[in-house]
Amino acid sequence: MEWGMKNRLSKLIQSDGKAMFLPIDHGYFQGPTSKLEAPGKTIGPILPYADAIMLTRGILRACVDPAETKPIILRVSGGTSMARREELDHEGITTSVREAIRLNASAVSMSVFVGAPNEHQTLLNLSNLVNECEDYGIPVMAVTAVGTEIGKKDARYLALASRIAAELGARVVKTYYCEENFEKVIDGCPVPVVIAGGLKVDSEIEVFNWIHDSLQKGAIGVNLGRNIWQHEHPVAMAKAIRAVIHENATPKEALQVFQQVKSGKK
Repeated sequence: MEWGMKNRLSKLIQSDGKAMFLPIDHGYFQGPTSKLEAPGKTIGPILPYADAIMLTRGILRACVDPAETKPIILRVSGGTSMARREELDHEGITTSVREAIRLNASAVSMSVFVGAPNEHQTLLNLSNLVNECEDYGIPVMAVTAVGTEIGKKDARYLALASRIAAELGARVVKTYYCEENFEKVIDGCPVPVVIAGGLKVDSEIEVFNWIHDSLQKGAIGVNLGRNIWQHEHPVAMAKAIRAVIHENATPKEALQVFQQVKSGKK
């Protein structure tokens, strides 16, 4: 691996081998998502607890202070919207690698839709993106998107999608957690895996439980947004999740961190 690639990955994956990524790229197909109407204001208090932030070039340029040193994972795919939910898999590359370099991105990310009607095109998009990014030492994170079927995908599907993304050259894979046989997803993917947050849930301990379990089964961390910035107490959630990932906290210990921060004791 070239020095530049190693250097960029080291900014994303910390010295303990773990990572906590904060995605705020939802607006590229959802529009002004709840609590992301003003992205810069939303992320201000929680950004210090993330290892990297994932977003589009438009929000980066408009809402993030250029003096910010937090590593950037630049979302470079899109071209669809929730107005046509049945065509969410019809994505293309929207941002050039040259633009990623100009914006000082540490990595780029894009979605692949395995099993969807436009699977072929999204997988070729990933292959072409990897080909170009390798020339410049920029890691590609593949997002194993599931469209509107969050919660319906099992370990067999997630393992298939993750392995294909790795085979095509992704340096990191973002996929979803499943309670049953999740270790098979990890065992079949030869590159680091981070877990998507999925739908917002009402129970903090539920979030801490699945993050802890995914780490125990081999994931290196999370790429989690809504269960932090849509929460009533986002800083408390960010600190508690960081404790699970980087301090080996149990779910119960994470809940204690959450409650302490929420009450203003920590």
